[in-house]
Amino acid sequence: MLRLLRKSLCAALAMLGVLASGSFHARAEEQISLVTADGVAVYGAAWRAKAGAPWILAFHQASSSHREYEPLAPIFVQAGYSVLAIDQRSGGNLYGANKTVEALGASGSYESAMADLEAAVAWAKQQAGGAPIIVMGSSYSAALVFLLAANHPDEVQGVLSFSPGEYLGDRQAVHNAAGKVTVPVYMTEGAGEERDVASIFDAVASTQKVHYQPGRYGIHGASTLRADKNPAGALKNLNRVLAFSQTFFPPK
Repeated sequence: MLRLLRKSLCAALAMLGVLASGSFHARAEEQISLVTADGVAVYGAAWRAKAGAPWILAFHQASSSHREYEPLAPIFVQAGYSVLAIDQRSGGNLYGANKTVEALGASGSYESAMADLEAAVAWAKQQAGGAPIIVMGSSYSAALVFLLAANHPDEVQGVLSFSPGEYLGDRQAVHNAAGKVTVPVYMTEGAGEERDVASIFDAVASTQKVHYQPGRYGIHGASTLRADKNPAGALKNLNRVLAFSQTFFPPK
């Protein structure tokens, strides 16, 4: 596996070189609306790679919206992955308006957002045509993606988890769910979060798992991938997550 990761890291570095040069065109953003099992309208956006591409379902952190991934989605698309990012009902306007929260009138609990993540999986299953579905979480949603993968083993083929922790009412929920996850898992964290993330990593049942520890080059959540929030470490972190994705879910 180490050899594969090294090969994929080289490919990721080459891809990021293209991105840095500006010699690519971002795909158009497509506005999306979903309806959850409990009847809530959830808003978001999709960025599509070519037909048959794996899907990354990108879930934001607390007080945030799908705009957390706006500068990142074109990078994943250029690397061969389609992206769906949603405004979960537990969120806010950290990176831009959260239309779901605005429509509801208030932000909900972390646990209530599970229905939104499940609606995203159902939508992506219809779009993917059998291609892999990878769930990506940031902070509280980095915890929820373990529950999502554990509850939907036939739909979720991979997990990308940025700063997970026991943020839910049940303080063992994430560890317990991680023990049921057998698909490839990538985990990372911000400075000072190493112990909590390592504890969940140890609980993950999958033998195909990577815990990347960026040290001072990491910040909390998926913001660690954004150059505007993490200028010293964003590129390093993007290298790693792209290398992992291309190892286990290579685009066709």
